[in-house]
Amino acid sequence: MTPSRRDRAPSHGRHAARRDRTASGPGGIRAGRRLLVDELRPRKKALVRVLAWSALEGLPALLTGVLVAAALDRGFLAGQTGFGLAMLGVLAAAMLVRAAATYAMFPQLAAVVEPLRDALVRRVVGGALDTALAGRAAGAAAPSAAVARLTEQVEGCRNLTASLLRTLRQLVVTVVAALIGLALLAPVLLPLVLLTLVPAAWLFVRLLGPLARRRRALVLADERIADETGRIVAGLRDVVASGAQDRVCAELGASIDAQAAAVRALAKASALRLLVVGVGGQLPLIVLVSASPALVRHGMVSPGELAGAVLYLVKDLVPALRALTATVGDWILELGVVAGRLAEAGAVPGPARAAAGPRVPGAAGPGSVRAAEVAAAPKSAVRSGSVVLSVRDLAFAYGPFAAPVVDGLTVAVPEGGHLAVVGPSGIGKSTLAALLAGLVEPSRGAVALRGVPLTDLPEERVRREIAVVPQEAYVFAGTVRENLAYLLPEATDGELDRAVRLVGCRDLVTRLGGYDAALADPSELSAGERQLIALARVFVSPAEVVILDEATCHLDPATEALAEAAFSARAGVLIVIAHRMDSARRADRILVMDGNLPTVGTHDELLAGSPLYADLTGRWSLAPDAPA
Repeated sequence: MTPSRRDRAPSHGRHAARRDRTASGPGGIRAGRRLLVDELRPRKKALVRVLAWSALEGLPALLTGVLVAAALDRGFLAGQTGFGLAMLGVLAAAMLVRAAATYAMFPQLAAVVEPLRDALVRRVVGGALDTALAGRAAGAAAPSAAVARLTEQVEGCRNLTASLLRTLRQLVVTVVAALIGLALLAPVLLPLVLLTLVPAAWLFVRLLGPLARRRRALVLADERIADETGRIVAGLRDVVASGAQDRVCAELGASIDAQAAAVRALAKASALRLLVVGVGGQLPLIVLVSASPALVRHGMVSPGELAGAVLYLVKDLVPALRALTATVGDWILELGVVAGRLAEAGAVPGPARAAAGPRVPGAAGPGSVRAAEVAAAPKSAVRSGSVVLSVRDLAFAYGPFAAPVVDGLTVAVPEGGHLAVVGPSGIGKSTLAALLAGLVEPSRGAVALRGVPLTDLPEERVRREIAVVPQEAYVFAGTVRENLAYLLPEATDGELDRAVRLVGCRDLVTRLGGYDAALADPSELSAGERQLIALARVFVSPAEVVILDEATCHLDPATEALAEAAFSARAGVLIVIAHRMDSARRADRILVMDGNLPTVGTHDELLAGSPLYADLTGRWSLAPDAPA
């Protein structure tokens, strides 16, 4: 007997609680630190340039106290006004150098941060697809949680990294420069300052662990709410049918209460940082001012040196410490927590890892940001007329109590075959495309590639052999060549020329400036232009099975016909989710999805034997551009 949703809920709660206890430890934060180090390591040169310009930015912090002391002692107090003004002029010049260095540093900062975002997107999308293909092990994150990580946490990690590189490096350079300047100006004053700064730094470091754990607990609570809300919305009919509304509301309310408790715990721990500001920010100034009469009286420091030391504290050290504890400390903690969650999201689950084997560098598997357009490696030897893709008694439903979207489907597509899939909107055509590509596991039956079920094949081979071009094509920031050759990095110009010519993309590539032209903002391309780039990208790859899931819906009929003719003449198998009558008629055979009565045949056979197909044909004839 299949357990009801009500019966399964407690088990899910236990798994979620155990998962959260495990994830809330320091291991996730260490994983996040390793993730950032791994992703930033290839950008060492850009980081070195950032640090070099940062050193120039620290020039005023180094010279402020020294120059002000010289201006007072040897200038204004000694009756040498010109010398004093000259020292202040040198300080003004140092400020101009700092402004120029800041301006020159930002392009180097972008060279570090932007590639980091792309790498994190690849990791998160790969982890989400690996988890889905592994069959959703107990306690695995729901798709809604993966979406939350992709849209919020990746962008958050990118913004936090940029903010830290922009702000933290400036604070560190300022503190180091100020301490060096203080040591050069008045070595006797340095121990008085360090005597209070060192305990403050120790307290700050000691607080990082508790603060990180509490912030991580808050992130997990947010994800749990998104996870549970997604599950509730997906199974809302089952919840209502089983009368479990009160129980579901109580469980979601408990998660919301846990989130509120996490917020309060974080606020209490954050309040302790005020001690750091008090000890390290105000105490050094109090000590220095209290000791100044005795120091000046005994000739240990001059008035100018004392003024310079106070300036180092008031202008550089105290503001830096306050910013470090109040703002930058939050960023460091949040970055560690978010990066840790992204590292977990990018980890391949056990079952998927065993099936997939080692990842192939450059392969377009689920670890790629373009994982919806999976393909790209040398295919098997072509056997003319042999069945390439076969479906046997295929069934799929979105839940144990939901009506099947696909039920009892059996079809075979031979080498060189061209199959079109038609049906009313919402009937499940895109779901069938995902099943045929191995992105979703069927509830019953099997999809086989050359006689071997996809579930029995290594994941990497499935990703190599089957390519899906979705309706909303993905184009990433980079050059035109990088977009076109993503699935076959070693593609020659000749291969790219053939692909763009056959799918009708040549004029677009010329207008963009050629293969080496940069696509800085892909959103400036129209939906049809992005589809053309995605079609050429998959055409140049040697995938054996190509599935076009309404991948030409934004193209005009003539361009669509050209692209489909190119793919139909290409070696392998072509499956088209059709949205125009002409697209269906170009196929060798047509699959009509009609609920539990799928029908396969030629155009003429279906006109005579399928009332739904005849009805769709009539509607498409009246409105050729209307979606199926």
